[in-house]
Amino acid sequence: MSGGLLGKGGFAFDSLVSHRVSVDSDTERGYNLAHYSNCQFITRYMGQWRILVLALVGIIANPAASKDIRRLVAQGRVVPDWEKVNIVRRVLLGLEAAGIQRVAAMPDSSHLAERAREDPQLSLDLEMIQMTTFHGEGDTVRAAEMMGDMGVDCLVTLGGDGTNRAVATGCRSIPLVPISTGTNNVFPTMVEGTLAGLAAGLAAQGNLDLDEVAIVSKLVEVYVDEKYRDMALVDVAISRERYVATRAIWDLGTVDEVFLTRAEPSSIGLSSVGARLQSIGMADDAGLQYSVSHSGEESSDAEQRVLAPIAPGVVSWVPIQQWSVVELGERVVAEPRHCTVALDGERSFSVTPREQLSVEIRRNGPPVIQVDAALSLAAELGLFRS
Repeated sequence: MSGGLLGKGGFAFDSLVSHRVSVDSDTERGYNLAHYSNCQFITRYMGQWRILVLALVGIIANPAASKDIRRLVAQGRVVPDWEKVNIVRRVLLGLEAAGIQRVAAMPDSSHLAERAREDPQLSLDLEMIQMTTFHGEGDTVRAAEMMGDMGVDCLVTLGGDGTNRAVATGCRSIPLVPISTGTNNVFPTMVEGTLAGLAAGLAAQGNLDLDEVAIVSKLVEVYVDEKYRDMALVDVAISRERYVATRAIWDLGTVDEVFLTRAEPSSIGLSSVGARLQSIGMADDAGLQYSVSHSGEESSDAEQRVLAPIAPGVVSWVPIQQWSVVELGERVVAEPRHCTVALDGERSFSVTPREQLSVEIRRNGPPVIQVDAALSLAAELGLFRS
């Protein structure tokens, strides 16, 4: 690959050019054009006819992220709308510097993307997806599904684990650059918007090999009576609460059992508890299960306690009844009980003792671009040199 960044103008021409085609055959030309939803035109370059494909990047920003009950029961941060607008603006500036000229965004009640676009430094085209919004999780699911149909090459998300779970529900094939603006986040990362935009732009244009800079995420799939019900990107918690209520899981005293795709020592929330037992990263082909011991219940000699940050500003000792590593593809059946099932920190549905609840961890989630790896590879390839 040759060519690097051209000052303010983005990437050199040959890094935007896609596939060589024959213009002598209308049939062959039509066939090639049909395979590129973002194709703009055919041009002649260095004696060869080529299709010039302008990459399309999507943005889904959740205005409701970081505004749940955990602001009241813990020291969870609040990311106001004006800061989310600033983050989106920095993402757009990073995308444009990488040569991206087309961006599609989900409409939302706070008009985050439209407000971010109001910057004299920006010249890229921002397209708001034409969809009816109901200001709930379903908007994110539909937006992700529509972006998949539009042929979006990379998707930048602003939100928490729940936002990204909704994105993965709508479409699992688009590579993600998830930016954390939620609570107890494990799936998205705290990354500066400009860097996220650069990495997304590089990946969207095919300048980077996704096998080198992205990891296909794991999912916890949930089954009720052997039928697929839902999934989580990070954790499935079985709560002894019988009703969904405020949804957010904030009291471990109500949690009986947890299944994790990741248990990293630097995480917070339910995942941090698992990390004190066994560290399991995003790239590891395994998951973790643990059961919480409660006062008044029979305890075993194997019971232990771990000190974990279960919420922002809240570090507690958590009694563990038992735990185990779960292999990919291993179906685990939960003990029958009245309970609610929480997906990525939010109670989603109830289960009765007459229903069989089981889970399975699989690596079939969306690819997640590792920003550090993407920018390091770009530097090695000379993409930042003129």
